[in-house]
Amino acid sequence: MDPLVIRVHPSDNVAIVVRPEGLTEGAALPGGLVSREAVPQSHKVALHDIAAGAPILRYGAPIAFTTRAIPRGSWVRGELLTIPPAPDLDELPPATAVPPPQPPLEGFVFDGYRNADGTVGTRNILGFTTTVQCVVPTVEFAAERIRRELLPRYPGVDDVVALGHNYGCGVAIDAPGAAVPIRTVRNLALNPNLGGETLVVSLGCEKLQPDRLFPPGGECSRGGETLVRLQDDRHHGFAEMVAAIMEAAEKKLAVLARRRRVACPASGLVVGLQCGGSDAFSGVTANPAVGHAADLLVRAGATVIFSEVTEVRDASHLLTARCCSEDVARDFIREMRWYDDYLRRGGADRTANTTPGNKRGGLANIVEKAMGSVAKSGTSALMAVTAPGERVKAKGLVFAATPASDFICGTLQLAAGMNMHVFTTGEGTPYGLAMAPVIKIASRTALARRWPDLIDIDAGRIATGEATIESVGRELFDLILEVAGGRRRPCAETLRLHNPLALFNPGPVT
Repeated sequence: MDPLVIRVHPSDNVAIVVRPEGLTEGAALPGGLVSREAVPQSHKVALHDIAAGAPILRYGAPIAFTTRAIPRGSWVRGELLTIPPAPDLDELPPATAVPPPQPPLEGFVFDGYRNADGTVGTRNILGFTTTVQCVVPTVEFAAERIRRELLPRYPGVDDVVALGHNYGCGVAIDAPGAAVPIRTVRNLALNPNLGGETLVVSLGCEKLQPDRLFPPGGECSRGGETLVRLQDDRHHGFAEMVAAIMEAAEKKLAVLARRRRVACPASGLVVGLQCGGSDAFSGVTANPAVGHAADLLVRAGATVIFSEVTEVRDASHLLTARCCSEDVARDFIREMRWYDDYLRRGGADRTANTTPGNKRGGLANIVEKAMGSVAKSGTSALMAVTAPGERVKAKGLVFAATPASDFICGTLQLAAGMNMHVFTTGEGTPYGLAMAPVIKIASRTALARRWPDLIDIDAGRIATGEATIESVGRELFDLILEVAGGRRRPCAETLRLHNPLALFNPGPVT
């Protein structure tokens, strides 16, 4: 029989309800506890009498304080709670509990595409990057024709992807905040899955000129990219613009089609981790299983990226302690402080993060959400921190600072160099990306059963005792290698569910 409730830590004074039908009033719970009222699935029930003003403990940490006394067996509703302050950034412990390296995992490989810059692609995609939003409809029109008319001639190429965005003009291009979207667009074009053959499409009059996007002689200069400028005099009308894009694209397709998958060590993987539509199960099933897979990937030499500043902010003290050095801890604190200031300028704070769906799924506030979210990072030492839009160059566990928005986070992780994506969800979302395969993991079995053609792994089996965190984590690790090598396609990729790219632009719009 399924367990009634889950208590994460021995010191917790609440547990979450497992049964899909929830608890009924008078239900007998472990330890002789009797529920005083009906409590929905994934919501919290008080295991002890909790006094007014006392902390609610989950994950062994205070996630909230009560506004009035809550008797044992009662539903611990969000409206009965207040949020504690975020950890003081000036008091965080730097590199005080650095985990020792775990034994390496050797011999794990996947069939990938080796790139000239040393990166490895898990897919072989022709990408079009744009310098301004004005050209996006033209590029999408051309990409659809290329996909229909040209791609069948080049079976070795997986897809054609237009890297459209809403930037490039009508913005304060020299403002400090502009550095974020500019380097994001630049680094998206350098994603390993595009094979160094990205086609650049420009309008001609925009502020984000091609030479500004890819400075000549710079580390990210265009190299193998080709430029098509729509305002060139040689283009007489829309049809000729499209023809020029298609002509340039066919040359790129011919190059990409000659690439072949070869055995590559798992160290070539750059796996981005994200969660969306989280619920109270996320932190006890899906995210810890992803954390176990993350530890396995790190042991195999891969790079694992986790992100979402507001969804780790309340666990900052846990993460700075795990940083491999004080310098890395300072980098982490720098990104937390920058985002605190960014939210403050906008008249908001981290509490704006939680959604109605999060709360419906039993998450009381951002503190509880963050304590569950950080479980995705596993137990390895944090080796590096990157700012939004930067490329990740370190191996091991890396924090890439991003907003928590699913689409902005995914875009920034692609710019960081992600070639595989892992996405956990409790409430459910059909999220997907065009540039990298997305593996979706459900925190609850009910969701996996309701959406069998959208969910790749059911982590809800952990809550019912049918599986363990370790077994589901190993299942995910094996699936990542299969998907990376092209032997499996996850649901979102099979269905071609591709959310548009979403840039993070903290700079002014003019």
